[in-house]
Amino acid sequence: MPGTYTSLYHYLEHRYANRVVLTFAQIEDLLGFTLPDSARVDQKWWANKDPNDTPHPHSRSWTLASRTATPNLQAQTVVFERAQH
Repeated sequence: MPGTYTSLYHYLEHRYANRVVLTFAQIEDLLGFTLPDSARVDQKWWANKDPNDTPHPHSRSWTLASRTATPNLQAQTVVFERAQH
């Protein structure tokens, strides 16, 4: 998975826990850059796209790691859960 969100993918891919909770600040530390404003105010930025659609580069970082993303914008956290197959 090439791109700017590769480090988030690698982090999630190598976690054994089925549920990983990260703050926006922790995600930014992993990425090495600030999340866009839309990630902080728009639930849709974190949407788990239909696998048949071409996903955005940021959402590929968790979907390729077999995770879903559920943000809590007020708390500035995201729960990444292992997708059920």
